Amino acid sequence: MTVYAALDVSMDKAAICVMDASGRILLEAVAPSDPDAITRCLAPYGAELELVGFEAGPLSEWLYRGLQDAGMTVVLMENRQVRAALSAMVMKTDRNDARGMAQLLRSGWFRPVHVKAIPAREQRTLLTARSTLMRRQKDIENSVRGLLKGFGLRLGRLLRGRWDDAV
Repeated sequence: MTVYAALDVSMDKAAICVMDASGRILLEAVAPSDPDAITRCLAPYGAELELVGFEAGPLSEWLYRGLQDAGMTVVLMENRQVRAALSAMVMKTDRNDARGMAQLLRSGWFRPVHVKAIPAREQRTLLTARSTLMRRQKDIENSVRGLLKGFGLRLGRLLRGRWDDAV
């Protein structure tokens, strides 16, 4: 028997819906948003589990890799497409969203999202952190320049090494 599992993931918990190929719901549960907890919840369906799917979000890469390491076939679904498919639902709850996503997995009506490789993700994280630090440093320098102007002190464009001495 082929089984599909969908997760509606939030920061604290994940609503889980396991559905067979005919559309019968086998399990509806809530687990912590942690790969190990979700793996334990899905363990009884291990051999029959065809696909595990959830929307791309803040925890998605971590959950994706954790579930993949546990031997599951995992897919991230595009947010806009899932939102459009689930927008017709009357009762919007995590449980119903998981149920709707399980239907999308079962029918194949979803677009997968590419998950970046870990080295690419690490490089992007470093570049983003550097960019944030550079912006903050510039904001502080501009703030100090503005405060000093009130006292008649005007700082020109200074290089980083001479900034401390000039201030």
